[in-house]
Amino acid sequence: MVKTTLKVIAILLLSGLVSCRAGRVPSGTAPAVVNGSAVVYIEAYRDLAVNEMKRSGVPASITLAQGMLESDYGRSSLARMANNHFGIKCHNGWTGPTMRQHDDSRNECFRKYQRPEESFQDHSDFLRSGSRYSFLFNLNPEDYKAWAHGLKRAGYATNPDYANLIIRKIEENNLYLLDRGTIYVAAKPKESVQSMPAPVSTEAKISGPPSATGTTITFGDVMARTPRVMENNRVQYILVKDGETREKIENEFQLLKRDLARYNDLNEDFIPVAGQMLYIEPKKDKAETGKEFHTAEGGETMHMISQKYGIRLKSLLELNRMTESAEPVTGQKIWLQEIKPLN
Repeated sequence: MVKTTLKVIAILLLSGLVSCRAGRVPSGTAPAVVNGSAVVYIEAYRDLAVNEMKRSGVPASITLAQGMLESDYGRSSLARMANNHFGIKCHNGWTGPTMRQHDDSRNECFRKYQRPEESFQDHSDFLRSGSRYSFLFNLNPEDYKAWAHGLKRAGYATNPDYANLIIRKIEENNLYLLDRGTIYVAAKPKESVQSMPAPVSTEAKISGPPSATGTTITFGDVMARTPRVMENNRVQYILVKDGETREKIENEFQLLKRDLARYNDLNEDFIPVAGQMLYIEPKKDKAETGKEFHTAEGGETMHMISQKYGIRLKSLLELNRMTESAEPVTGQKIWLQEIKPLN
């Protein structure tokens, strides 16, 4: 399964999805190692981020790193149901559609968009028009570290490690090359691909021609090249295709009526969403070797973490000595293999 997934990602890269511009990679740059989710997210939204950089002045590396972090590579409920990739709340003056979700407070108001492109454009405008972010545009647009620390200082997120998280994603994925207009070299995916982004619509077009042929690539095109069955923590899973129903998935994989809900710790009446990660066999009681703990990011729930690592939600709660209704706080260490120490 893993080899097949990597082969597909290699095809994506070799088929022209990585743009080449005149220039060179800075000397001393070590090849980064990233996961398959980052690769697909970057290939889907890279050109959109570059276009926004040209239009607004927000570095493409910052836009993509924030998008990956805030939306969990497009898998968060805000990204899937509201096309909101940057966690932007309603604030005063917002007159567009909204979505309610628990965050720092219960039932907070978030902006909702028809397409991901609108989210990227609004993110640029949000930074550009906000007085507390105005100083960012006096910084060197290629100094992504200064931008990352500036976003944290301006209060974009409450996570005390927010700047370092942004910088890490930029450097792991060589995103700084996009800011400099040099050749973009995609980082090598990890051997264990956990999951892919989950778009709202597989027909949402990505701005700009990412291939030499000039053909517009849609998220549906990326999904079409993704293997039907993949593996995470030695558990098989799929990504829901646009228009698929629970009954159709159950029939395809010969599952009992309650299996999908039980395997994924969901309510029995749940409705699959395009791009959603669904396990088609029981998850494990702990993560694979090498993954001792996870640091919770803003907006993450225990269910999201259980899906990310292929662990039963009940087992994950027990490992962390948490009650059924408990949720992590930003920066909290979530144990994945051993029971959380008492001290």
